[in-house]
Formats: sequence, C-alpha cells, structure tokens
Amino acid sequence: MFEGVLIAGFGGQGVLSTGQLLAYAGMKENKHVAWIPSYGPEMRGGTANCGVTVSDQPISSPVVSEPTVLIAMNRPSLEKFEPAVVPGGLILVNSSLIDIKTKRTDVRTVYVPANDLAEELGSGKVANNIILGVLLELTGVVSTDSVLEALKDVLPPKRHNLIPLNRDALEKGRELAIKNK
Repeated sequence: MFEGVLIAGFGGQGVLSTGQLLAYAGMKENKHVAWIPSYGPEMRGGTANCGVTVSDQPISSPVVSEPTVLIAMNRPSLEKFEPAVVPGGLILVNSSLIDIKTKRTDVRTVYVPANDLAEELGSGKVANNIILGVLLELTGVVSTDSVLEALKDVLPPKRHNLIPLNRDALEKGRELAIKNK
C-alpha cells in the first residue's frame, strides 16, 4: 500500500496539521511515512501545502510530485495541483470555498462542504478534519483510531480539550464518505 497525499490551501486552514496527523498516524501503525511542509512567508492567509507519503514499503523520495490523492482546501490550490494527480487518483474538494468543478475525467472527485459542516459542529477550524475523515473512509490509508491518537501528539496539551470536537469532525467526514460511496 502506498499513498502520496498532497494537501493544499491557505495558511490557517489546518493544511500542515492535517499532514502531520496523517504522518503521525502512519507511524503509530508502524508504516513508513514522510511529511514535507511548504508555505509562503505569511502565517495566515498565505499559501500552504504539504506532501505526505504513507507506505508499507521504504520510501525512496519524500517529495510527492505525483500524488494519488489531492485535498484542495481552496480554489487556487485546486487549479494549481489538479493536473499533478495520477490517473485513477482521488481529488477531495472543499466545496464550501471552491466554486468550480474539476476538469479531470480520469480521477475520482468528491466534493466536501467541509467549512459548512464544520460550522454545523460549532467551529470552522475543524473543516480540515472533516475532509480528513472522508479521506480515511475512502482510502483506508490509516485508521481513525490512529489519527485520534496522533491528535494527542500534534495538538499542544493546552488544546487537548479540542480532541472531542476533532473526533466529531472526523466522524462527520466518514459519514459523508459512506453516504457517497
């Protein structure tokens, strides 16, 4: 099993922490992982993306240049990275913020109203974990339990009170994916 996931959006959308969660969860499952963040000089509102590789085999390069999965949290990210996804790959689109459809017909595209669903849960800050829940259900790259354990490592202790909300977001994403299988 090999998944090269590219996660892209604006700074502040949880792009890098979503990548960290995937990487930490993969380590908890004794898989080979790589996580490479990339972001502009701005803290919030600038561009951010990261590549995450999770594999049962050693990873030859940590760079995700041909992702099997793209998570696009905003329109510029979809427009920039859509062409890089391998044929037969998966594109998860945050349809709350992206008002266009993908151009590709050789990939599976799932539109996830991540921000809208996050607001229903009470915090727009968990949109990234809603879309992560969809990814987990559709690919099985790592288990939800491993991601929940990884939250304890990725979130600082003073934010551990947010773990239940993040768990709810992951579950909301999983439910959405099950409905759309």
